[in-house]
Parts: sequence; C-alpha cells; structure tokens
Amino acid sequence: MSSDNLKETIYKALDDIKEKEEIFSPDLAPREIGRITSVSNGTAKASGLPGVFSDEILKLSKDFYGIAFNIDKDEIGIVLLGNYQNLSVGQEIERTMRVMDMPVGEQLLGRVINPLGVPLDEKGPLDFSERLPVERPARRILDRAPVTAPLQTGLKVVDSMVPIGRGQRELILGDRQTGKTTIAIDTIINQHDKNVICIYCAIGQRTASLAQVVAKLRETGSMNYTVVLAAEGGDAPGLQYIAPYAATSIGEYFMEKGRDVLIIYDDLTYHARAYRELSLLLRRPPGREAFPGDIFYIHSRLLERSTHLKKELGGGSLTALPIVETEAQNISAYIPTNLISITDGQIYLSPTLFDLGLLPAVDVNKSVSRVGGKAQLPAYRAVAGSLKLAYAQFEELESFARFGTRLNAHTKKVIEHGRKIRECLKQPDNKPVSVVEQIVVLLALTNNLFDNIPLESVRKAEIIIHENQDSIPVDIKARIHSNEALGNDDIKRIISISENALKGLIQIKNKPA
Repeated sequence: MSSDNLKETIYKALDDIKEKEEIFSPDLAPREIGRITSVSNGTAKASGLPGVFSDEILKLSKDFYGIAFNIDKDEIGIVLLGNYQNLSVGQEIERTMRVMDMPVGEQLLGRVINPLGVPLDEKGPLDFSERLPVERPARRILDRAPVTAPLQTGLKVVDSMVPIGRGQRELILGDRQTGKTTIAIDTIINQHDKNVICIYCAIGQRTASLAQVVAKLRETGSMNYTVVLAAEGGDAPGLQYIAPYAATSIGEYFMEKGRDVLIIYDDLTYHARAYRELSLLLRRPPGREAFPGDIFYIHSRLLERSTHLKKELGGGSLTALPIVETEAQNISAYIPTNLISITDGQIYLSPTLFDLGLLPAVDVNKSVSRVGGKAQLPAYRAVAGSLKLAYAQFEELESFARFGTRLNAHTKKVIEHGRKIRECLKQPDNKPVSVVEQIVVLLALTNNLFDNIPLESVRKAEIIIHENQDSIPVDIKARIHSNEALGNDDIKRIISISENALKGLIQIKNKPA
C-alpha cells in the first residue's frame, strides 16, 4: 500500500472514531460515585468522590441534593438541603460538577420562593431565563461609588436622626417583640412608586409570622415590587444557611441592571444558629459561645456584597437591613457585636420604650448611622441636628426629674418641649410618612410651634399640618425632594403656613375657663 493510500485510510478511521464518539459520548460521560457513610440531622458524611470541590452540589437521590461542606482526607461532610429521613448508609451519591445557584429575573417579583427556587405561593412554576451562583465574591473597592442618595423609610425618627443611604448596611437590633420586623416592612411599604426593588428574606421564621408579612405586603400593594424568599423554622438548617446568600444573588441581578435594591435579612440570629448546628454536627472546632471560628466570616462575606456601584457599571445599589435579636438588651453579645462591626450603623429598639407604647421604639442615643447623614436630603439637615440635641437633653433631664428635684422654668420648658418631640415621633404601624409631611412637622417642632398645644392634642396638630401641606408652593416642595437646601424664606413660608393651621388648637388651650 502506498503512503498516500495509508494516510487516507488512517484519516478515514479517525473520522469514524470521532463520529462515533460524538454519537455515544452522552452515554459514556464519566461519573464520580461515592457512598454515604453516616447520616445525622441536617448533615451527612460520604466516602469516595476524589475530585469533589468545595460548595459543589451533590445529588443524593432524585430531586434531593446536598452541598460539599467539609473536604477531608478520607471523607466529605455534606450539608443536606431537605429532609434526610429517606437517606440511608451505603446509598450512592453523585457529583453534579456545578455549585449551588439560584433563578433570577423580573419574573420573581411578587412571588414567594424557597432558597432552592421552588415556589411556595401556589402560583405555578417560575419562568426564568438566568441563574446566578448563590455564593458570589463581593465587588471590588474600585467598582464602588460613594453612598449619596437617601433610602427613605417613611419613619420620622429614622429618616431625621438615623438616616439610611442607598448602598448602606444598617443593622436593626433589639430584644424579641420590640418591632424589628415592623420597621423593615414599613420601609418596604414606603418604596411604593420609588423604583426600588425589595427582597424580604425570612430565616427560621414561623409559618404564621411569614404568612402575616406576605398578607400585609399584598394588602398594601407592595408585593408588585417585592420578592419573598423564605426558609422557615421547620426547614432543614442547610436551607436556612443558604437563604440569605440566595436572596443576595437575586438582589445583585437587579443591582447589576442599574436598579436600586433593598434587602431585609430577618433575621441573622437564626442564620448563625443554623450554621452553628451544621458546624458542630460536622465536627468543626467551636469558638466563643460554641460558635465556630468563622462565624464572623459568613456574615461579613454576605453583607460586603451590599454596595453602590459606579455609574460606569450601571449605578445600581444594594441596601441591606439585617435584623438580629438581642437577649436582655445585651448588645455586646457575640453575634450582635460581630454584626455591629460589619455594618455601617445600627437602629436599636428599646423594650422599655416599647412597653411605654412609644412606637417605633427606637433608642436614639444607642442608634447611629455612619453613612446616611451624607446621603440625607439637605432639607433634613436644617432640622436634624437641633432635633437630636433637644431630644437627648430632654431624656437626660427627664430621668433627673424623676427624683423629685425642684426644676426651674427653663428646665421645665426643655422637658415639655422634649415630650412634644417624643409624641410627634410616635407613628402607627404600616403608615409611612412622605418626605414633605416629615419636613413640615419637624420644622414645626424645632420652631416651637407645638409648645403651646396640649400634649394630648399633638397628634391632632400633626394631622392638621399634613392636611395643609397642599398650601406649600410647588417650588418649595421640589426643593425639599432635591439636593438643594431650603432657604430662610422657604423655611419662614412653611412655618407661617403651619402656624396659621394650628391657630385653632392654640386658642382652645388659651381659652379662659
């Protein structure tokens, strides 16, 4: 056979092999199979799978998965993403060659889902075109822009004295039943018509509590721009662990499209407990208060993903409001102090104020925003400084006056003025107040218009001022909403309108018997 014929024969044989390989390669794809060696509550251990990598999804049975968590020399520690009752020792498991990911997109708005992307609202299957990994690296410093725009909560005490900026991380903490979730829900409700996407991530919540939140969001029309992702208290600890990361990936999808996003983590106390449970079952060494040593890292890598992107990257923002529970007002406990050091400020809710009916029960002295003041609308700056100072002086003098000390006229006036401030900062649940309404009331407060009104009539006076806001010129309202500071003439005009509206209440008090 000539050399040319030999080459032709070899090339033809190679083409035949390649053609057959293309036909049969799906059936002949290599598979890595391992076996379960032990099963416990929420975790399992397996042998085999020499090529597995960290955080890879492992298929344990049909529609049942786990995450490779510990990769030791002789075995793999697996976090289970569901009920482990049907698993048994010796059962085969298989690699999937991919990490945990999450469906994202506009279709998720108005839906209630779990961390695996399974719908919980009986509205049919999800329609999505893209998935993002649950664990994603935080944005580089060079990709970030300063926080310059406010995120209005609709709560007078927060927007005036503990402001939040878009792209900020503001911790909400307090004892049980002090209104932490209420502040978060009110903030979501206040984003109506503000072009802000909201994500409510429920971690370890009771089904009844979650149902109440969803019902309130639907009742107020807030579900139209909200995604609810829930890992309930009865779910596997693995689902509770991945829930906030999955919710953040959904938020990052919208942020990278140039949108402003608000995400609520309710709450990270249960997230820390779920991670502690998984870690101790997988024999990770415990640290302070039996939490694993990397408990700080799981929250820092989560919250560092919240930011404000540069204009070149779309200018979107992801604002985080993590919630954490304290015990007996101990904000210096392990998990709260970790989160305080990670976030850009905190809103502390006092059980004492809650018991007195002073809602929202925000303790102004223990609350701080390290960024929001720079993003606050200039109109607030005309009132916020004097308001916070007057309120702090009032609280000190009020505690001093409880000892029965004789007070001079000036001190009595300061205390009386402080009581009007406290009464005015009270606000019913799910009733956010617009920016103009807040500014008008706060200007009336700081200019002592309420001082001649009885304490029991302050709420009525506030309603009257709200009803008369239509008298404020349109150009002044525009300046309140803009980055332009109010001039002295603007402030005088607003005060004059409020003063005329309140004349009736003042006359009632001064009317002779």
